[in-house]
Amino acid sequence: MTVTRSGNTGDLGSLTWVDLDGDRRLLVVPVGSCEQHGPHLPLDTDTLIAQAFAADLAAARDDTLVAPALSIGASGEHRGFPGTLSIGTAAMTSTLVELARSALPEPGSGNPGAFSAVLFVNAHGGNLEALEDARSTLAAESRRADFWHPRVDGGDPHAGATETSLMLHLHPERVRMELAEPGSTARFSDIRDELTAGGLAAVTPNGVLGDPTTASADAGARLFGTLRVTLSEAAERLL
Repeated sequence: MTVTRSGNTGDLGSLTWVDLDGDRRLLVVPVGSCEQHGPHLPLDTDTLIAQAFAADLAAARDDTLVAPALSIGASGEHRGFPGTLSIGTAAMTSTLVELARSALPEPGSGNPGAFSAVLFVNAHGGNLEALEDARSTLAAESRRADFWHPRVDGGDPHAGATETSLMLHLHPERVRMELAEPGSTARFSDIRDELTAGGLAAVTPNGVLGDPTTASADAGARLFGTLRVTLSEAAERLL
């Protein structure tokens, strides 16, 4: 039996279990956060970006389905700002591992399962430690799982021109450019220790690392186009 998609969205949540019977596909899991992104971007910025990349990948591949997003991650560094929610690295690691275990059959179990591999599409840097740990655990269990994280040469770290440009391209209605203002523009290496000790609030009063006032939708479109290629390559390597 083949997967029947409504509108070819690749949305796992819209299917029933019988739609998946007999198919082994790539499961893509968007991984984001609920954390401050300065005065101009919403708390779910990372989740929205991860979902957009995941949906774009599924639209380009007939063998891919997108799981519901993990929308709260490891965001302890943003604890000084209202609205930030975090489950921490240990809980995040466990969540990633158990989710992948549920999707991928145990080797030698005789259960073919619905999925051949799991690719976590991550858009929050604070989740990287958990993703690395989860990947190691799953690899030791011979389960095929990996993660992709957008890396932008010369990009600013948080809520600056990079993320704001992506959001202006993907969800311009959610961006309050009239409130955008520069935050800390110091080199990340120069503030790393202070940030680790006191969180972002210790180095940037408005929660921004970079200058979002230079962002544009055109820049976001170019950036999305470049990054979607690296995501597609990551899926090909995994499969």
